[in-house]
Amino acid sequence: MAETAASKLSKRIHTDGSTHYKSATAPASAVEGDLWYDTTNNKLQSYDGSAWQDTYRAPYETDFLVIAGGGSGGIGTGGNPGGGGAGAGGYRNSYLTETSGGGGSSEATLSFEPGTVYTISVGAGASARSLDGTNSVQGTDGTDSSISGSNITTITSIGGGGGSGGATVGNDGGSGGGNTNQAGIAAGQGTANQGFDGGFGPSDTDDARNAGSGGGGAGAVGVGISGGGAAANGGNGGAGLASSITGSSVTRAGGGGGGSYTGTGGSGGSGGGGRGADGSVSSSAGTTNTGSGGGGGTSNTNGGNTYDSGAGGSGVVILRFPTANYSGAVTGSPTVDTDGTDTILTFTGSGTYTA
Repeated sequence: MAETAASKLSKRIHTDGSTHYKSATAPASAVEGDLWYDTTNNKLQSYDGSAWQDTYRAPYETDFLVIAGGGSGGIGTGGNPGGGGAGAGGYRNSYLTETSGGGGSSEATLSFEPGTVYTISVGAGASARSLDGTNSVQGTDGTDSSISGSNITTITSIGGGGGSGGATVGNDGGSGGGNTNQAGIAAGQGTANQGFDGGFGPSDTDDARNAGSGGGGAGAVGVGISGGGAAANGGNGGAGLASSITGSSVTRAGGGGGGSYTGTGGSGGSGGGGRGADGSVSSSAGTTNTGSGGGGGTSNTNGGNTYDSGAGGSGVVILRFPTANYSGAVTGSPTVDTDGTDTILTFTGSGTYTA
């Protein structure tokens, strides 16, 4: 019987006696030494006498979302008891056309080389702060998150900036920390293509404003102090950003709200930002594994309520690539999910993936 056109496309007989196949499914029969190019998964396999084994796998495109740890809020004392809210951790994203933090564009995907080990570092959120005796305390910065490997340029997101303590400027970071009573002075600065600045202090020189501004978020600048005099309100944290890299839309990396002693503490930015404290309510931490900033604290050194600032939320690193390319070789116990034809690895702690 004449060989069909389909079979002619699927194999060729070589002079060395081996059969070379090219097809979407495994050949029905084979002998040791035969080669098969799997057109479904884009890889070359050889037959070892009992099973097909990979001999070559092509590099494959991998999307990422890398969020650093959020900063902690500051806590003031004396005439400036309301601390600034903390900035969210830097936010870098390559999935579809979704933006990165600070109004940045979506980044280029990574090319993962089979057999290469990629190291995933997930940044911790900064610890909560409390008064140093009767001294104001500046918030501290979150820790960077990253993806590194021998064939890629390391992707690093910068930890969120700590909030202002007393009459100081919030720290720079992935997103910047919020200010307190620093009229006309820029707040903590966000990193380009990662996050926004913290909120400014008051627009005038009223040093009686006992409040702090909100920390910057991945999606918006922190909000400044509002209201007059001693009854000023803490500014709200800047909004976070939403991503559907896991298959559903999740908002992360909100800024922390500013603290206020006699007014109202600022709310945390969407995506997990911590609330700022006020005279009757304590601050709250940024949500774990969102990279959100902690809320600012507040104090009264002459008696009355004193509330520590909120801790920053830890970061997260998410990878997405075709399931056909997933090797299964991971450390650090990431969550493994699927969405359509893709596999998603969500690292909530540091680990590795061997492509």
